[in-house]
Amino acid sequence: MLYHLFHYLTQYDVPGARLFDYITFRSGFALVLSLFIAIVIGGRIINWLKGRQMCDKERSEGEGGSSSKQGTPTMGGVIIIISILIPCLLIGKLNSVYMLLMIVSTIWCGALGFADDYIKVFHHHKEGLKGKFKIVGQVGLGLIVACTMYMSPAIVINENVEMNNSQTNEMVVVHKSKAEKSPVTTIPFIKNHNLNYSYFTRWMGDYAELGGWLLFALLTIFVVTAVSNGANLTDGMDGLAAGTSAIAGIALAIMCYLGGNVIYASYLNIMYIPGSSELVVYAAAFIGATIGFLWYNSYPAQVFMGDTGSLCLGGIIGVFALLIRKEWLLVILCGVFLVETLSVMLQVSYNKYHLRRYGVGKRLFRMTPLHHHFAASERGITWEYVIHQKPIHEAKVVTRFFLIAIFLAVITFVTLKIR
Repeated sequence: MLYHLFHYLTQYDVPGARLFDYITFRSGFALVLSLFIAIVIGGRIINWLKGRQMCDKERSEGEGGSSSKQGTPTMGGVIIIISILIPCLLIGKLNSVYMLLMIVSTIWCGALGFADDYIKVFHHHKEGLKGKFKIVGQVGLGLIVACTMYMSPAIVINENVEMNNSQTNEMVVVHKSKAEKSPVTTIPFIKNHNLNYSYFTRWMGDYAELGGWLLFALLTIFVVTAVSNGANLTDGMDGLAAGTSAIAGIALAIMCYLGGNVIYASYLNIMYIPGSSELVVYAAAFIGATIGFLWYNSYPAQVFMGDTGSLCLGGIIGVFALLIRKEWLLVILCGVFLVETLSVMLQVSYNKYHLRRYGVGKRLFRMTPLHHHFAASERGITWEYVIHQKPIHEAKVVTRFFLIAIFLAVITFVTLKIR
């Protein structure tokens, strides 16, 4: 709203009105505003949740901590959602399809997580929303994003190509002069970092590009579902999901800014995405909101984000990466989410295998998701397949996961220069 107001005022030469034309200014403004909103409203929302007994009655602290977590209010993801939406609505370009898609994704995933928390808290169903309904919601969002990217004339790319400079006889990176709609993404370790999904459907002849978009739609559904569920599994210790999401958000914001600037895109030899720089404003609000939430969620937590927050954070990261054509980099950037998910899958698979073969179940990890393994006691569990370790305090586990997330973010950027 403010962007459109000040953009209108520029024609009357109102002092300072042109500041809102700069992405850097609006991004900084969004970051500060979202951080301020999260800290200011956070305490009030926590008290409101406590007053209505919206507390986590199942969650308790392992031996790595000092006190029970039962009775801590949940559904604190509302703080994150409000702190993202208000700056975006005030400062963002509301006629940008990129910004609108992120706002829709935030509300959609937040509503899905809220429904899950509501069932757990008020209907006392430990499992919450049935898995099939979660999947339907995540698939629905994936289809909305994929169809919008395919149909919207505003979502185009200028693909990067290498050309020989006849004067210096050196290879230089240039971008195609005409923006085009194409199912192209960024992938590390290959020349020019580009992968066209139509490559896999070239057997369809004249319909190869359409087939590429269909393949992209399937991948979109997978990414949204996988990342949102990965973030959900990571939310098990104070500050862990919020902190790792903030780190991923910072990395995505930088990649978005670079890809939305033709000069930086040429230097990195990545595609230029016109109009995508507006997403930097959203990313700044996202970073401010998650850091602001950590004010209350860091150990010992005064509030849990619940599925309202964790499903929303994962969905946001997944959709954002898809819009800037960096979804394949999530394998590295969101490595913490990936490992957490794999640990659960391995635990379940190994237990079933051992039960089927020997008639008795057996654990591969002390507890899953993986962060619980490091803080859990070994009592009652035979330990043969993972190096023996004493329980680690929760705060230390979270800090070490943060360091790993930062390392993975750095590696993600390094891959852009490796061919």
